[in-house]
Amino acid sequence: MIWAEVGKVVIGVALMAISAGLAVVLMAGMETTSGRVERKAVTLLQLWLSPEQAEQYSSYGHFEVIGSDTGTRYRIRHGRVMNIDQLDSAGNTVCEWCFAPKGNLAAGDCMLAQKIALERFESGALAIANHRPGQA
Repeated sequence: MIWAEVGKVVIGVALMAISAGLAVVLMAGMETTSGRVERKAVTLLQLWLSPEQAEQYSSYGHFEVIGSDTGTRYRIRHGRVMNIDQLDSAGNTVCEWCFAPKGNLAAGDCMLAQKIALERFESGALAIANHRPGQA
């Protein structure tokens, strides 16, 4: 009787360990896919950056763009939301902006869309964006 109970415990532990092992393998697979998607998105973004923007992004994790309508300078930080800083002439953040394409896209894809929007149709992008005052 004691042996049977011990056997059940050992079997239970073995099944739990197998289940945990499968969960780890499946989770690792998802992380790899997600990581691959993020890397591809950043690679595409980098193809669209000017040499100066690419250097900024490589060094600091953000890059600056000039708005097409006002000439305002913006900093796009790595991310998907609330990642756009409107800068004053001294480089201080005066406002934070948030707009992104629909869907659960990789950060690099969102940043590329934000870059194109600000450099091509700034006023239209900001008209639909959320914003909050910065820290200037």
